[in-house]
Order: sequence, then C-alpha cells, then structure tokens
Amino acid sequence: MTENLPRTVGELRAAGYTYRTVKEELRANLLERMRTGQSRFPGIVGYDQTVLPEVERAILAGHDMVLLGERGQGKTRLIRSLVDLLDEWTPVIPGSELNEHPLHPLTPSSRRAAAESGDEAPVAWLHRSMRYGEKLATPDTSVGDLVGDVDPIRVAQGRTLGDPETIHFGLVPRTNRGIFAVNELPDLAERIQVSLLNVLEERDIQIRGYQLRLPLDVLLVASANPEDYTNRGRIITPLKDRFGAEIRTHYPLELDLELDLVRQEAALVAAVPDHVLEVVVRFARAVRESPSVDARSGVSARFPIAAAETVAAAALRRSGLLGLGADEAVARIGDAESVTSTLRGKVEFESGEEGREIEILGHLLRTATAETFRARLAGLDLSSFVNLVAEGEIVETGELVPADEILRQVGTLPGLAKVLDRLGLGDAPTRGEAAAGVEFVLEGLHLTRRMSKVSGEGRTMYGSRE
Repeated sequence: MTENLPRTVGELRAAGYTYRTVKEELRANLLERMRTGQSRFPGIVGYDQTVLPEVERAILAGHDMVLLGERGQGKTRLIRSLVDLLDEWTPVIPGSELNEHPLHPLTPSSRRAAAESGDEAPVAWLHRSMRYGEKLATPDTSVGDLVGDVDPIRVAQGRTLGDPETIHFGLVPRTNRGIFAVNELPDLAERIQVSLLNVLEERDIQIRGYQLRLPLDVLLVASANPEDYTNRGRIITPLKDRFGAEIRTHYPLELDLELDLVRQEAALVAAVPDHVLEVVVRFARAVRESPSVDARSGVSARFPIAAAETVAAAALRRSGLLGLGADEAVARIGDAESVTSTLRGKVEFESGEEGREIEILGHLLRTATAETFRARLAGLDLSSFVNLVAEGEIVETGELVPADEILRQVGTLPGLAKVLDRLGLGDAPTRGEAAAGVEFVLEGLHLTRRMSKVSGEGRTMYGSRE
C-alpha cells in the first residue's frame, strides 16, 4: 500500500508533505471525521453523551489525559481507539529508533545524515498501528523501561557517556510521534513517576545524570482507579498537575446500552433470546448496586459478558447431553442459575458477607428475573399458564428436559403467541425459542407467587401453590 508514496525527502517535499506534531495530526483527523460524520470511536458503547465529548475536547486542546474509573469500564479500549485518529501512514527516517520525521530529524546522527544526503535522503513509511505503545504499571517497572538507560556495550565500544548513541531508549521515546499509554498509573513507584515529569511538561528526557535534549512528540494517556488517584492515593501531585485533562469513565448508565455492549462483545456458542440477555444484564446491574458488594472495587462490564457466554454454554451442554445438534441449542432462564457459582470470583464482597456469596447472587438473579418478567409481560393475561398446573398437575422443565417435551406438556396454549411476541421471538419461533419463552413465564409466575417450584437433578417442576 506504500508503493506510490514518496521514497526520498525531495519527493516528500514535492508531494506537499509538511511536518506536524502528533497532537496536530490527531486534531486535524478528528475534525475531518466530525465534518464527514464518520464514526470517531468505533466499538465504544455508552459514552456518546458523557465521556467521548470530554475526550474530543482534550484532543482538540492538545492535552495529555488520564482516564479515571473502576475496572471493566472500557478505559484501555478507549485509549487504543485513539490510534484510528492517526494518519494511516506516516513518513519516518529508515532505521530510526525514535520514528523521526524526515523533515524534522532529532538525533545528531540523523541531522548529520540529512545534511549530507539532502533531498536524496531515503524515506520509509510507518503504519499507525506501529505508533502506539502501552505499559501496564507494575511495582517492578524501572526508569530504564520507560525512559531509557545507558547501554554498557556501546560505552565499551569507545563512545563517551555524553554521546546520545550510548543510550538504549525506553518505551516512551520509542513511541515518539505516536501515542503512549500507562495503565494503572498510580501503581508506579514514586521515583518512577518522577521520571515522567519532564516527558509531560518539557518534552525531553534525562538519563543517568545528564540531560538529553531530544524534544519528544508524544501524546501520553494514562488510566487509573479513582481511589488511587485522589489525595489519599499513590500519585504524586506534580505528575497529576501535568495532565491537561482528567476524564471520569463509568459503567453503562442505561439498561439498553449495557445490552448493546453485551451483544457486541459476547462470543455466544448458542442462541440466547433477548429476554434471557436482559435478565443477565439486570443481574449484573443489581450486583453492582448491592450493598453487599464492595462498591470501590466495582463490577466489571466483563461480568455480564462472561455471564451471557456461560448461559450460552449451558444451553450447548444441554444440547450435547440430549444428543441434539448444536444449531438446536437455545438458552433458557434456568441456564442462568449456573452463573452464580462460576462468576462469584469476579465480585468483591464486603467483609461481613463471607460464606453467603452464592446466596446473595442467587437472590439478585431472582430479583433480575422478576423485574424482566414484569417489564416484558406486564398487562398480559397469563391465567392459561396458571391453569396448566391446576388440580395437582405439574410442568417439568430444566437442564435435562428437551424443548419438545416442554411444548408437549403445555400443548396449544391460549395467549402463548402474545407472550412470544412480547419476548421478541417473532411470529415463527423455533421450538427451542418457544420452550425458552414458556420456561420464562413459568419462572416469572413462580417468582410472583402464582406457582410453586421444586428443583433437583437437572429437572425443575412447576405446580400449583395450593
């Protein structure tokens, strides 16, 4: 794709290329996408009216930024999406460790080569995917990792310590003319945070006691937990002061937005009807708001995604146990019970709730199911379902009961078509989808105290409360 691009500095100038900083580049490309109506942050859900406008203002202002939020709020994905705002291809000096622009060389060796070769100096092209650097802050991160260190081998070859060519550059200068991200910034030791002060303000680097005046061209973006970034946190005040924008992220504010996120991210191995996905999302939001859960830790957006995938896997497992094809696997509300045990490790409970984790999650799942039942089926006459279990009859569902068996038990049921329509299963649902709708109604009637329920050994029996 770079065959028709300039190959020398002379061709580069003739083609009208000029040097511009990475922040100028991001600003110009963002404005162009605004003018054309093109998507600016594809794949980012739930931030259109809150976080993204603040990010856009920071980019337009040319500010380094820090994103504050609990785990699983999409901070890293948002940071990585900034790369799409860079030019697809950018000219560089071939072999340059710092991705130097051919019209703006930085190091003494590059300036000498540019003066000697003039317009015949060669030009290489770098794709925007290679202009992004990222480091997860850990306590063992060193100044050398981020900024650089003296290379003893080069010193042994006869170069002096003041020679820039003795430097082995770290991750930040190697991302020159690009975007560098530090995840969980407060986890850096304070002395390592100090090494970033010059990078953020003066845009130069200091290595081993002497100052190397190499003006870096980099957008620095960091992520942090608000608890660690406050005055009581582990971030030094001068570093905090150097970020131009502090942007708070959040979990999806609306149910529909979190549903969209789960649909976008979950890799489902079986069909999961909308009403089952809604239960999963309501469950995640209930866990997030529960007083039994540590609010400072948060409940990641990965929780409902993993829950949806677990529900789909439970449906596929049933299909395998019953000897059915994978294409016949459809999740039912009973499959959601499996998430309370498999996903409890994703939730940090308050210290007083030890030993009650599954009990708490089970209660919240039942609450989410009842809320979805009322939201989806309010106003419908469900007396025909209640009449199924009149006079001691039962309806058997569960993990080991095939869809055909559930539908045989209910037969031609008045009002079933309206129920399936309300659940979004359409005019011609499959037998698996119809069985999922029936089981959801039975569970909802049980939770609203209009049916009894007994479970065991992969089977669930619904009967009259009398």
